[in-house]
Amino acid sequence: MTTQRLGLIMNGITGRMGLNQHLIRSIIAIREQGGVKLSNGNRVMPDPLLVGRDAGKVEALAKRFNVTRWTTELDQALANADDTVFFDAATTQARPSLLAKAINTGKHIYCEKPIATTFEEALAVVKLANSRGVRHGTVQDKLFLPGLKKLAFLRDSGFFGRMLSVRGEFGYWVFEGDWQEAQRPSWNYRQEDGGGIILDMVCHWRYVLDNLFGEVESVVCIGSTDIPARWDEKGEKYRATADDSAYATFRLKGGVIAHINMSWVTRVYRDDLVTFQVDGTHGSAVAGLTDCMIQARQATPRPVWNPDEKRLHDFYADWQKLPENGTYDNGFKEQWEMFIRHVCEGAPYKYTLLEGAKGVQLAECALQSWEERRWVDVAPIEA
Repeated sequence: MTTQRLGLIMNGITGRMGLNQHLIRSIIAIREQGGVKLSNGNRVMPDPLLVGRDAGKVEALAKRFNVTRWTTELDQALANADDTVFFDAATTQARPSLLAKAINTGKHIYCEKPIATTFEEALAVVKLANSRGVRHGTVQDKLFLPGLKKLAFLRDSGFFGRMLSVRGEFGYWVFEGDWQEAQRPSWNYRQEDGGGIILDMVCHWRYVLDNLFGEVESVVCIGSTDIPARWDEKGEKYRATADDSAYATFRLKGGVIAHINMSWVTRVYRDDLVTFQVDGTHGSAVAGLTDCMIQARQATPRPVWNPDEKRLHDFYADWQKLPENGTYDNGFKEQWEMFIRHVCEGAPYKYTLLEGAKGVQLAECALQSWEERRWVDVAPIEA
């Protein structure tokens, strides 16, 4: 068994997602486990080069996690032929130009989503990557959540029968930043900086719906900016110009109807920050980030509508928790390992930049629907 090095440029690792999920829980965890095992038994050890604008922050992270390489000079990093993969988790607006620059130096690409703020920019990046022959991938993290993996298991086993509908609830209250610090960066609430919950979250719903319940064929959506003013990281008040809540209905191939509420201005009264209820002719399931509850056709109670009497029946008690028959690794780490195998040995990989472009396309269709107050069809993509 041999271990090969994989030079990895990591841009945007001082942000919340870049630091916690991609650096700490993925690349550092992979290094600590001895690398990624390939099909022939050999291993790949990621050798990260941390890139950021704030030298003090980047150097501190490198020391904290025993990473020997860091820089504030992205162009110099891209010029090094020994580093063959470029990863980006910085701001969405800057991503298309950064990806194009990396692709033109021959780097393989892995990045957060959205991969751009417009579908035109996203598709241009896809076409450039394909023309240059580099391998590429987009983070599709929610597919790797234990709860959604359990939904996939139920679907594949025929538990639902014919799927009828999907209802998703996502969100939580993000503090305005005046008397409690906000849990999300301020640019999320400025449209001019690439913010907005539709652009952010509909990209997720595209790959979730496409992969679990049926390809999205059309969408109708309405958004809202419910909190007009917020306070940024410096405590300065600013005007919120981006949508912070949205409500979308999707028609899926095969006849399934999906409706998803998404909000950064809602207080949680459910089992998790995101839940999906799937109803089918033979059974229903409700999944969160980790757990999944099921109710089969044979175990469905017989509700009777009677508004004149207080309801005494405990409907929650009629559901059964799906057993934990497997183990689940961190979803970001699992997808990183898949992408590394794709780069190093050509292992099959479907979550390419094209999938990221599909997410941006659906977000754009949702925004168009909101503006024009109508259903919008989602056209097939030719890349």
